[in-house]
Amino acid sequence: MRLTSLDQITQQYRHIYLQPHFDDAALACGGAIRQQTRFGQRTLVITVFGGLPPESLQPSAFARQNSQIMSLPESPTAAVKARRAEDEAAITLLGADVLWLDYLDAIYRGTPAYYQSNEELFGSVNQGDLALDEELGALFLNIAERAPLAAFYAPLGIGHHVDHQLVCSAADRLAQRKINVKFYEDFPYVSRPGALEARQSELGMPMEYELTEISGQIRDKEEAIALYKSQVPQLFSTEDNMRQALRTYSSSLRKAYPGIVIERYWRW
Repeated sequence: MRLTSLDQITQQYRHIYLQPHFDDAALACGGAIRQQTRFGQRTLVITVFGGLPPESLQPSAFARQNSQIMSLPESPTAAVKARRAEDEAAITLLGADVLWLDYLDAIYRGTPAYYQSNEELFGSVNQGDLALDEELGALFLNIAERAPLAAFYAPLGIGHHVDHQLVCSAADRLAQRKINVKFYEDFPYVSRPGALEARQSELGMPMEYELTEISGQIRDKEEAIALYKSQVPQLFSTEDNMRQALRTYSSSLRKAYPGIVIERYWRW
């Protein structure tokens, strides 16, 4: 089911995934999501930066380049509509509900655009975006009050994409209030040597991990990720590479038990 308003979030939800962009939850947590929905647990995936840009928005050269790489329309409005369609198909396959918030993707924010290169997009949050941290924190608290029984899942921010950093920081505001928040490993960035350790060092706080076995759900997770047709080629080159990368990393988390496929979550 596709939600259109925060008012539709109720205490029936047991799991709420906060993804910066369309595809983040499936890539990192698709196994857990499918496992939860198979057990009849109401699950919601919220795309934070899922807003539709206005038709009048003139994309920067960097935004146009990103659309070209993803084989998406040059129009930001049309590009986001295409990505929304992918997201709805993938999350529906996993059995969860979807909600798209109105915040724009980083490449569409600012006049002139705040982020006009990969170095900026994966660097420090622009001064013009700093207020988003507190704003998102308040919004997430609103959601938590509507679904008091839900566990929340948010990106750890591995890879340093500015939108992932913002959602991580805002979700930390919930964690500091002792709300049940689990931070997921941003895939595929986490598979890069040293990426996890670098992010943990940057955050500078003790963390404990939690393992979720998804061996029975790995195929559904792969099929859901494959539905993000604009993303698989740029992230993995081919669908076969995606499946191999996913299984290689997921299996590496329990090397002593060949064939066991894992997702890992972090708390502090």
